[in-house]
Amino acid sequence: MGKLQSKFRKRSDLYRASQGEKADNTFDSQVVQYEPAHQGSINTVTNLSPDLCVSGGSDQAVVVYDWKQGRMCQSFQGHNREVTKVVCYPGSTWIFSASRDKTVLMWDLNQGDEPIQEFCGHELVVNGVAISPDGRKLCTGSRDNWMCLWDIESAKCEHRRNISRNLVTHVCWVPGSSSVAQTSEDKMIRVWDSRSWQVTNTFPAKQYIQTHCDVSPNGNYLVSSSNGFGGQGCEATLWDLRQPGCKVVEYRGHQQTTACCVFLPALADGTVRVATSSHDSTIRIWDQNSAVCLAMLPLDGAGPLVSLSPIDCSSLLCASFSCGLHQIQLGPVLNQAQGPGTGGTVGLDIKVVARF
Repeated sequence: MGKLQSKFRKRSDLYRASQGEKADNTFDSQVVQYEPAHQGSINTVTNLSPDLCVSGGSDQAVVVYDWKQGRMCQSFQGHNREVTKVVCYPGSTWIFSASRDKTVLMWDLNQGDEPIQEFCGHELVVNGVAISPDGRKLCTGSRDNWMCLWDIESAKCEHRRNISRNLVTHVCWVPGSSSVAQTSEDKMIRVWDSRSWQVTNTFPAKQYIQTHCDVSPNGNYLVSSSNGFGGQGCEATLWDLRQPGCKVVEYRGHQQTTACCVFLPALADGTVRVATSSHDSTIRIWDQNSAVCLAMLPLDGAGPLVSLSPIDCSSLLCASFSCGLHQIQLGPVLNQAQGPGTGGTVGLDIKVVARF
């Protein structure tokens, strides 16, 4: 592992040394080019700490990357098919990775490069993984229609339930609660009580497959995204979890499948925004309440943009099929007609600052 890390550090240094050179015609020349984290498409990215991200993709690897320094810290090799999702437990060095090999593996950044726990039992690809707020339980969901609840310490499956046609696409735990939300290819959104392992709420079925979901930090809202094409069914939808089945607004503008939707950390003035990424190779930032699109960033040539991970209120990471991971920066921009110090309206600037 030491030789591998050394090789990546050296090659990363070369990328940093040449960052002033003109980039390829897909990206602006100011984009810093680091050593790629993966070989092939990337399916998922999340944060482990303020400096480290974790990703997984078609190369079957789970990679921990220092995106500030532009270097790979660790590459975990344990799956024998592509990695579909990665999640981390906040404040720890725990990493959980799901795969098309039907398993979920648990890793610890401080305990070598072998998995410390294995969760086996699904019959098809695992697309959903979520950790309980207390770090004791793991929820998994699969295309096999099963939702499972595991004890993390023993890797024992405590609850299993099969619902016909519930081909799970994503799972997330509702902060500060015992509830788990999941999306499905049957166009449904379900909320589970982890104590009884029963569905306590379902949302009205959408027209197209539900691809992803996220819950606001206060646990009040859920945003889900939809499959689609030609601008039809490509929206993200905001739901009020306090009022079962209550649709608040829809975020419309993507032209192909909206693959990922996430809440961004609130701004100092309390403004809450939602970020979405799509197979149309664009990222959009929305005002949560008005559904106004505040900014749109095209990443031509990057292919489907399938996963987003907010770093803070001004930056996020994006995983792509064709061009690796991107660090995206958000910032205010003054109305050029009025200039600074004139009280001009402020817009939102969005750009790629690094790729790896």
